[in-house]
Amino acid sequence: MGFEDWCSLAFRCTHPNRLGTKRADHLAKIAMPMLFLQGTRDKLADLKLLRPVCTKLGSRATLHVIETADHSFHVLKKSGRSDVEVLRELAEKAASWAERT
Repeated sequence: MGFEDWCSLAFRCTHPNRLGTKRADHLAKIAMPMLFLQGTRDKLADLKLLRPVCTKLGSRATLHVIETADHSFHVLKKSGRSDVEVLRELAEKAASWAERT
């Protein structure tokens, strides 16, 4: 990825213990394509806050969700996936996204 692409792993829209998306306000000023890689169990980067941010960013934003992943992208054992598999998925998604942008 060069300076024409932006990728975020577990983007936090808000400060801990505060609701809102203030930390994401600056994203509207970014003209480049943005990739957000996010887990469904991330207590520090809530998808309920990030999804509307990505919607407002429109085609500049791509959101890739990892089921049962936490903020460090660890997944539940019942998912049947290892951390290595999840990290491989993240890397492959980022690489394929960067090639398209």
